[in-house]
Amino acid sequence: MEETKQTENLQVNDAPENEAETVVKKQKATDTEAHLPEHGPIDPENGKEILLSLRNIDITFGKGDRAVKAVKNASFDIYKGETFSLVGESGSGKTTIGRAVIRVNPCSAGEILYKGVRISGKIPKSLDREVIRNIQMVFQDPAASLNERATVDYIISEGLYNFHLFENEADRVRKVENMINEVGLLPEHLTRYPHEFSGGQRQRIGLARAMVMEPELVVADEPISALDVSIRAQVLNLLKKFQKERDITYLFIAHDLSIVRFISDRIGVIYKGNIVEVADAEELFDYPLHPYTRSLISAIPIPDPQLEKNKVLFTYDPSIHDYSEDQPEMVCIGHNHYVWGNKKEIEGYREIREKGIPLKSITIRDPNEAETEAPAVQEPENVASEEEISAPPLHDTGSKWYSFGSFFLPIIGLIGGAIFKKYRHIRNYKACKKGAIAGLITRGAIVAIFLAALGISLL
Repeated sequence: MEETKQTENLQVNDAPENEAETVVKKQKATDTEAHLPEHGPIDPENGKEILLSLRNIDITFGKGDRAVKAVKNASFDIYKGETFSLVGESGSGKTTIGRAVIRVNPCSAGEILYKGVRISGKIPKSLDREVIRNIQMVFQDPAASLNERATVDYIISEGLYNFHLFENEADRVRKVENMINEVGLLPEHLTRYPHEFSGGQRQRIGLARAMVMEPELVVADEPISALDVSIRAQVLNLLKKFQKERDITYLFIAHDLSIVRFISDRIGVIYKGNIVEVADAEELFDYPLHPYTRSLISAIPIPDPQLEKNKVLFTYDPSIHDYSEDQPEMVCIGHNHYVWGNKKEIEGYREIREKGIPLKSITIRDPNEAETEAPAVQEPENVASEEEISAPPLHDTGSKWYSFGSFFLPIIGLIGGAIFKKYRHIRNYKACKKGAIAGLITRGAIVAIFLAALGISLL
C-alpha cells in the first residue's frame, strides 16, 4: 500500500513538468512548422483573422560604425481581406519593411509571422516555397522589375513554371491569356517585350505576373507613383477588382495620403524607421494625433491654387519630444487607434481623442492678413536649420587612405581631422584621427625601445 501511494505521489508531482515539456514542444513545433495552415489566428478583440503580423522587428544595414538601423521596433497586424497602407516620406523605411515581408531583407531582431507561422530568418525549404507562392510583390518601377530579354508570355508564366501550377500547356496558355485580359491588355501582347510598352502597360504586366500565382497577400510598393494621373485610377481600380473577386489582402506602400485615404481600411504612419501611428483610415484623418501625421496631412495639395497659396503648413519638429527619461512605446488609446509616445504624450493624445472633436490639420489664412503679414514671416531659414544634420556630406566617405596618410604624417593628419570635423565630415575625421593616433603610438613605441636598448648598451 505504501509503495502504491508513493508511486501515485510521484506521478502527481511529475505531471506539471510533463505538461510544461509538452507546451515547449508545441511551441518549438509551431516555430519550425514546415507548412502554412489554412487559416491564421483570430484577433480576440475584433474577431478578424490575422494574416500577417510584425512583432518588434529591426532591420539593419551594414556593420560596425557604418551600421544603419533602417527600421526600429516595428509592430503591426494585417487582417485578411483588408488593405493596410504604410505611408511616410522617402527614406522612412516603407519599402524596407515590404522587402522584409517577402524575405529579401533579413530582420536583425523581432519576427514576422504569416498565419501564425514565423517566416523570418531560417525556415524549411517547403515553407519558403509556400511563402513565395502566397506572398507576391508589385514593384514601384515597372521598367526595372521586368526582364527586358523575356517576352510578356514568359514573364507572366515564370511563376507557373517554377511551381508547376498548370496541368498541361493548354491550361498554362489559358491561364496566361485570361490574366492578360483581366489587366486590360490583349493576347497578342504576349509575344512582345517590355520595352515595347508604356509605363502603365508595364505596371499591368507586373500586376498580371503577381496575380497569376493566386496569392493571398500582395505587397504593392508604390505601384502608381511612376504613372500618369489618368493611369493611376485605372491601376487602383484593377487592384480593388482583384481584391473583391479573389479576397486578396494588400500591404500598400505609398507617400500620397490623398490616394491612400480612399483605398485603405487601415493606415500606418512611419517616420525614420519608427511606426508612429496606426488607425482606421477615417479615424486617422479625423484624429491625426501624432504631430508627424498632422504634418503629412497638411502637405496634401489643394486643387484650388488660391487656397493652396494661403494654406498654412503644419511643420513637424522632432525636438518637441523629450524621451531622455520616459521612453516611448506604441499604445492603443481606444477606437483601434495606436500612437507612439511616452506616458505624458499618451495621456494628452487620449484626452484629445476622448473629446471627440475632429482635429483640423489644414488651415487657410485670410488673403488680406496673408498680404500684411507676409513680409514679417521668415520661415525658410528655420526650416533649413532643422535639417542641418539630416545627411552626411557627399564626400564624407571615411576612406582608408586618410588613415594610411595620417599614420605616416600624424601631425598633418590631426590638422586635417580638425578641418574635417569643422565641416562635419565625421567619417573622414575619424579616419584621420585613427591613423594619426596609431602613428604616434608606433613612433612612441620605437623611441621607447631605442632608449631602452641605449640604456642597456651603456650599462
